[in-house]
Amino acid sequence: MIELYFIRHGKTYGNTLGRYIGTTDESLCSEGRQALKRFLYPQVEAVYASPMKRCLETADLLWPELPIRCFEKLRECDFGEFENKNYQELKDNPRYQAWVDSESRMPFPGGERREDFQNRCCEGFTEVLEEIRKKGCKKAALVVHGGTIMSILAAYGEPKKTFYDWQVKNGMGWLAHWDESNEGGIRLYEVEPIGTDSRLCTGPHFR
Repeated sequence: MIELYFIRHGKTYGNTLGRYIGTTDESLCSEGRQALKRFLYPQVEAVYASPMKRCLETADLLWPELPIRCFEKLRECDFGEFENKNYQELKDNPRYQAWVDSESRMPFPGGERREDFQNRCCEGFTEVLEEIRKKGCKKAALVVHGGTIMSILAAYGEPKKTFYDWQVKNGMGWLAHWDESNEGGIRLYEVEPIGTDSRLCTGPHFR
């Protein structure tokens, strides 16, 4: 059995304003860095990440002693015309209202379709699993984006839940178990939240 820790990157300035931050390559803000330092995260044997600054900086803060292996396909969604804007800036935009009315199933204008994004994330995840298999790791972390985590767990998490059921706050995440001896494709089971209100509350016992 292999433990996989899915950690969403720390907070950026755009996050503090509720903006759609996808392709914008923001660094962590001071608040985000300080929040990450308040917790202890699990010891792992390998760290995999999106190549975006916010993920690389988070991974380096949490596991400074480990090399970080980047996977392009784990990047956040391209929000197109909505990129780096928030609800207040978009609420009078008819294209945004149409997207909201579609329950976010329409493609982002000038950006990605959610289905394409989810498929990309799953492809990247299978590449990560192949590396974990080769390394023989028992504990690994993926420092990625909220949408990336939601895509992977919506596809492979058990019990099955919808895309939005897997939302997670900055710096928090999910622990999942993967056993490659299971048949029938990728299966992530015994998924539990990592956060201050869960059994897996970050603290000294993680070390």
